[in-house]
Amino acid sequence: MSTPHPTYEQLAGLPAYTRQPVPVAFEDVNGHLNVRHYLGIASEGLDESLVSLGITQNWPIASGHACFSAEHHLTYLTELRTGSTLSARVRLLGRSERAAHVIVYLLDETHETLSYVMEEIFLHIDMSTRRTAPWPDDVAANLDARIAEDARLPFESPTSGSLALR
Repeated sequence: MSTPHPTYEQLAGLPAYTRQPVPVAFEDVNGHLNVRHYLGIASEGLDESLVSLGITQNWPIASGHACFSAEHHLTYLTELRTGSTLSARVRLLGRSERAAHVIVYLLDETHETLSYVMEEIFLHIDMSTRRTAPWPDDVAANLDARIAEDARLPFESPTSGSLALR
């Protein structure tokens, strides 16, 4: 039996990213957030969470580095209805020389539930070659510090078991 996902109450203590109401434009015929937007909003939350680690939105232009997604595992738990407020919460799990492993949770703030879980492996890319490269030392140190901080959280974040750092 797998460990259940963290609760809304446990995740609500993490920094909130991309906090916003579910827009009408993102609604599907079922009256909730269309499946294609979950990934996009979770990715935006991840991007926002990486800024403080030195991975800024202009990183490719400013320094010739980028992050590319390599793998995802997506779990839909409860629907996000139009007008409900959502937020993303991010937990870094680990990193290797050229990659990182993360879980992003989308919370339904209106109904105080965990709605969606995105597990991802993302890669550090040298934009001059468009190939993976070792993390810059400062970013690696910042990732390590955040990973250690997140490892001390008082709850588990089970993974899918289908993604792993190599």
